Amino acid sequence: MCLVLCSMIAMSSCSSFVALERDDYLSSDSAFIGYVKSQNIPYTHNNHVDILNGAHMKFDSLLADIAKAKHHIHLEYFNFRNDSINKVVIGALAKKAKEGVEVRAMFDAFGNMSNDRPLKKKDLKAIREHGIEIVKFDPITFPWINHAYSRDHRKIVVIDGKVGYIGGINVADYYLQGIEGIGEWRDMHSKVTGAAVNDLQKIFLDMWEKETGERIEGEVYYPKHVAEGGADVAVVDRWPHRTPERMRRAYANAIHSAKDSIVLINPYFMPMPIVRKALEKAIDDGVKVTIILSEKGDIPAIPDGVWRVAYKLMKRGAMVYMFRGGFNHSKVMCVDGKFCTIGSANLNSRSLMYDYETNLFIFGKEDTDELNRYIELDKQRSFILTEEIYKERSCWRRLVGRLVCLVTPFM
Repeated sequence: MCLVLCSMIAMSSCSSFVALERDDYLSSDSAFIGYVKSQNIPYTHNNHVDILNGAHMKFDSLLADIAKAKHHIHLEYFNFRNDSINKVVIGALAKKAKEGVEVRAMFDAFGNMSNDRPLKKKDLKAIREHGIEIVKFDPITFPWINHAYSRDHRKIVVIDGKVGYIGGINVADYYLQGIEGIGEWRDMHSKVTGAAVNDLQKIFLDMWEKETGERIEGEVYYPKHVAEGGADVAVVDRWPHRTPERMRRAYANAIHSAKDSIVLINPYFMPMPIVRKALEKAIDDGVKVTIILSEKGDIPAIPDGVWRVAYKLMKRGAMVYMFRGGFNHSKVMCVDGKFCTIGSANLNSRSLMYDYETNLFIFGKEDTDELNRYIELDKQRSFILTEEIYKERSCWRRLVGRLVCLVTPFM
């Protein structure tokens, strides 16, 4: 609680707002690409992207690529939970380390501490004995309060500088098995090959240097890439004090660029003003806005706030679906069927004002269509929010939702 209270005291409820002016001569993707280039956001051509629909698909693909590694494997996760999938991943990494492959892994100290199966000193010692370099990002030390800020929430893997993984799935069993009392823990991830991998590599190696002081560079880590596919990719990275506004402004400008439709899924949906206002303007301008949220959640009271935000956007004209049977932890968005994003960023103040976050913005109809198909399947597992359904909630739950919304800038 003290970490949360400290964050609430330190945060500002004000947020600057950048709106991309509408231009009838520009399509949504070209308008947003113009914004990306104007901000010097890393942008590359001819990448290949695979949308990984769920944890089973993600770990099957990841373990197969780990087995093929020749030189190095880099992993950066918010949470390495000490459970069965972690043991499988560590086992695969240990095998490669024995073959002489460099293995570097980083996890967030708070993300590790806040789960019920943390990696302890003895676990880290055993992992290092396998030849795996593993470090905590920002270890929690006295006076503790200073660690409330800027957690590393990314989920990045880079293999041989040629294959990259990014999305919302941590190394934890509940992504595969669900959680008792909640049900399925639904999420998505992506695999990318092509020049965009170098941008993910730079993010990892910069963080590695920040935490360990070791500078790693050279062509073996940043190889030259041939054309892998037809997707242009922007890697939007939020680094506190370096690019603090980049993620929220990218989302806002992507939303502002929409001319026909926006479809998004996001957990802990308590959007800060820059994103909320962008969505409201899109609705008012006649853009079809579809939002999939979860009726349940893993943090007390937050679902009540999410219901309240969902209700207000529904009243304004958005089509809101509530995912049932589990918790949809995906962080994805499609705009006009032309470009999409997938990554680690939640659309709340925690992600957009404090944490280290990374998203791919993918420009290509084929990839956007594929992501949209997965979103359609989630819609089929959801119910449409109506005023009648919202008012069936108890007066107490609706009151809690109002109170949670009052502290949106701190959550």
